[in-house]
Amino acid sequence: MAAPPPSRARRLLPLSLGLFQGALLLFFALFVTYNEPSAQAEDVSLAANQPYRIFPLFQDIQVMLAVGLGLLLAFLPRYGLSALTHNFLLLNVSTQWALVLQGLLRRFHHGQVHLDLRNLLTAEFAAVTVLISVGAVLGRISPCQLLVVAPCEVPIYLASEWAIVTRLGVLDVGGTITIRVFSCYFSLGMSKALFGAARQPVHPKETPTPRSNLLSFVGTLILWVFWPSFMAILCQPGDAQHRTTLNTLLATSSSAVTIVVVSGLLERDGKLSPSHLQNGSLAGGVAIGTVADTAVPPVVALALGILSAAVCILGFRFLTPLLVRKLMLRDQCGIHNLHGLPGILGAAASIVAILVASEDASGSHFSQMSGSNASEAVGGQWGDHGAGRQALCQAAGLAVAIGGSLLGGLIAGAALWLPCMVRPPERLCFNDSLYFNIQDQAESPGAGSTAEEGALALTERV
Repeated sequence: MAAPPPSRARRLLPLSLGLFQGALLLFFALFVTYNEPSAQAEDVSLAANQPYRIFPLFQDIQVMLAVGLGLLLAFLPRYGLSALTHNFLLLNVSTQWALVLQGLLRRFHHGQVHLDLRNLLTAEFAAVTVLISVGAVLGRISPCQLLVVAPCEVPIYLASEWAIVTRLGVLDVGGTITIRVFSCYFSLGMSKALFGAARQPVHPKETPTPRSNLLSFVGTLILWVFWPSFMAILCQPGDAQHRTTLNTLLATSSSAVTIVVVSGLLERDGKLSPSHLQNGSLAGGVAIGTVADTAVPPVVALALGILSAAVCILGFRFLTPLLVRKLMLRDQCGIHNLHGLPGILGAAASIVAILVASEDASGSHFSQMSGSNASEAVGGQWGDHGAGRQALCQAAGLAVAIGGSLLGGLIAGAALWLPCMVRPPERLCFNDSLYFNIQDQAESPGAGSTAEEGALALTERV
């Protein structure tokens, strides 16, 4: 089939978004209402105080996703505006889509979807998986293709989360398995299905500049500062939330120090790698999620931060080149190193913590995980057999997250090959001028270059 004309292809994004927003407007008008508090006095008081307790942490997460993550993705020197804009767009589209699906599946009563702040928060957690996953193909697919990822990934994530948390009773308050591991392997499956086994040389626009590295590191710092809010928001108020905050701070702090040690020792001249700093500083926050609200000793949080940072950097140095060489696997942002490897490490840590904990510590602390039915799944207080069963559930949850996300990613990658999808050719990737009116003549070799590149990008398909 012939490629669509440039003008029609350029209008595909706003038309698609308009139809999407119109459909959601109709759905909200017909089926969505606000959740009403219970008539009991204690419940009314609790419902009235919940927004004041949740909203400050919710705002922290908004800053993380819209600003921190967007800037972290701005390491490509000529794709920073696109990275920020597309991240912001995907956040909103994915959150609204998750609200619809979650409402129909979990909060649909008497013909109405009952909406509250916690419902919105869990929808944003579903959106996080999309924002992480697209990092593997950053700059190589069009905005229209990006919008296809959300409707594909969100329902698969919701099914995976239901199987892992509700059915298996996996303990994962910080989303290490359900969010980080899932989104990582979904992105790798999508990348493999989209790009196949084609070996491509390094693109000239892939190399970061000092300015783009600085912007990306600012994003890292924002994520690092607000990471405890992401971990603590779904915990039970009190001891569990307090422990989660402390453990997360210890893990991210030790990661930040370890990055300097490992990166400096690995580099021949002892200089630090910007990509190591941008990613490895957050590895501890990824790994600690499975045990963040448990009564593990503080040294465990520090050790997890150290190990996860080292694993992340070793992945960048040795595993990523191996995956490229052997599997021709593209991972533009190093998703596997930041989310996959530390996520697996965190899952392993939860298994070890369950097995070595005493019966009293296990029953008292691990069953306090917010949002899980672990205590019911193992029958309350754990004995030796209960701890063993829970450890098996943790391992099974990790397997479900990896297997389900890989399969889902392959399906989503195949969907991006649909005839209506357009993708920029390789030589025109990583360029803001394909999607925005850029008035920067210093970067334009000729007066008509931007228009020419835009037309080529919209008419060529792979």
